[in-house]
Amino acid sequence: MTDLIVTRRHEAVLEILFNRPDKRNAITWPMMTALNAALIEAEKASGLRAVVLRGEGNGFCAGIDVGAFPEAAEHFGEGWRENLFPLTEAYQAVANRLERLALPTIAMLHGYCLGLGFELALACDFRIAAEGTRLGLPETRLGIIPDVGGTTRLVRLVGAGRAKEIIMTGKLVDLAAAERWGILNGLVPAEDLQARVDGLIDDLAQAAPLAVSHAKRVINGMFDVERGLQLEGWAQAQLMRSQDFEVGVQAMLTRQPPSWTGR
Repeated sequence: MTDLIVTRRHEAVLEILFNRPDKRNAITWPMMTALNAALIEAEKASGLRAVVLRGEGNGFCAGIDVGAFPEAAEHFGEGWRENLFPLTEAYQAVANRLERLALPTIAMLHGYCLGLGFELALACDFRIAAEGTRLGLPETRLGIIPDVGGTTRLVRLVGAGRAKEIIMTGKLVDLAAAERWGILNGLVPAEDLQARVDGLIDDLAQAAPLAVSHAKRVINGMFDVERGLQLEGWAQAQLMRSQDFEVGVQAMLTRQPPSWTGR
């Protein structure tokens, strides 16, 4: 495991830390593989009651590192954009492992939780956020869509109407609304974030661990996530080859407004 992902055990809790604060914890494929290794570690550990996912520095995670896209060829081949499915499936597999972990998982959010960071938070069982966190799925403003389960899991969580507004506009989500809609399980002042997470862990520890694990599996099994993930992969494979994606990436890197072509 690299130091891009750090694990710390505190008695019955395993903390998994995004540790790339100089890049706003923006995610690269090596970080995803390290996250996957941390989740395997959690699966094998004995005596754990919860896993907490959090970010080092000023925020949780700013999303995928667009600047690292050229490195995708190293891991997925030179023609990765022409055949995006292996890349999408690889990223989805890590998020799926997070969602399917037998232990309860808590995303501890502060600063910013955007794009892929938000998608990984949605794969957790609970999301507790500090006031002022920037929460959103801005992918459509880059010319693509959330394709690591974000579209599927957000629809499952809040319904199609609200998910469409969040995803299709790419706007930041109002935190008070996010709490009302169930995206967030708690919204607290930053100084109370750790205490709120600790309180949730204490509540979970009062229940039988096997019952908690089975309850999670039953609830998650009520929804057809697999079909949603396949649709996400299909749509993203088209969008990654579009001119608008090129425009969106360039606009993001140069901080200029995009001039969409619709092609």
